[in-house]
Amino acid sequence: MSKRIPSLIRTIEEKVKGKTKEIELTIATLLSEGHALLEGVPGVAKTHMAKTVALALGLGFKRVQATPDMLPSDIIGSVVYDARRNEFVFRKGPIFTNVLFVDEINRLPPKTQSALLEAMQELQVTVEGVTYSLPKPFLVIATMNPIEIEGTFPLSEAQVDRFLAKISIGYPPVEDTVAILDNYYEITDLSNVKPVLNAEDISSLVEAVKKVYVERNILKYIAYIVEATRKHPWVKLGASPRGAIALYKLSKSIAFMRGRDYVTPDDLKYVAKAALSHRIILKPEAKISGIAPESVIDDVLEKVEVP
Repeated sequence: MSKRIPSLIRTIEEKVKGKTKEIELTIATLLSEGHALLEGVPGVAKTHMAKTVALALGLGFKRVQATPDMLPSDIIGSVVYDARRNEFVFRKGPIFTNVLFVDEINRLPPKTQSALLEAMQELQVTVEGVTYSLPKPFLVIATMNPIEIEGTFPLSEAQVDRFLAKISIGYPPVEDTVAILDNYYEITDLSNVKPVLNAEDISSLVEAVKKVYVERNILKYIAYIVEATRKHPWVKLGASPRGAIALYKLSKSIAFMRGRDYVTPDDLKYVAKAALSHRIILKPEAKISGIAPESVIDDVLEKVEVP
């Protein structure tokens, strides 16, 4: 089954140019049964990538444009009166899909953010005392605009920590920008994207990823990396055990996607920033100096001895 992963990547890359690592990390997040937070300025194809990933995976896709007046029921759903049936019925919200894309999640008011993140964690919603399970597989891809702060409700550190991975989407290099312009109409037409997998295949892949072997020295390497983030001189608060779990799960998924049934130190290094960057709180003086969490992770990976 893992042999179909390269075909999946190629299918997505036909529509999303210059984003190989970002695509791989998004798929790894799905195979790890987590959720992804995409951070990048407007216009770097975050929505386009999310929709293409869903189509190539053969999964349902829904998009929510976050606004400050959005209620929890706008995402989860609500109970309404059906006059024809003379009874109250539950009308499902957009969260009942396989891939939910929430654009600019930090524009949601705190109550709606909380309801969404709770559903992500529990994989179910409760309305009027009745519990409804969400479809499987289930992946939330949320975006945050790092530039604008007007009209936003920044997620707390605890809320951001609920995302298994934070994936930075940057500007494409010149050659990829030329390729985008040269093939613009073909790239933006998603009607010809053929599914490479389906929901059943993905469930099988998720189970296969769980069986990927992680040697004890690699487990210690994960622990040392996480510990080093806590002791780093630029860091106020380092990665928690949840960060170690994210590093563990994402490295297993990446190893599997590369056709191996065991994890190597290089797998850990490949996913380290996605797993840990949003779990590190810097000291004020580090922020003033323009130091980013990614710089801390680079420094940690350089200093922690590789097993």
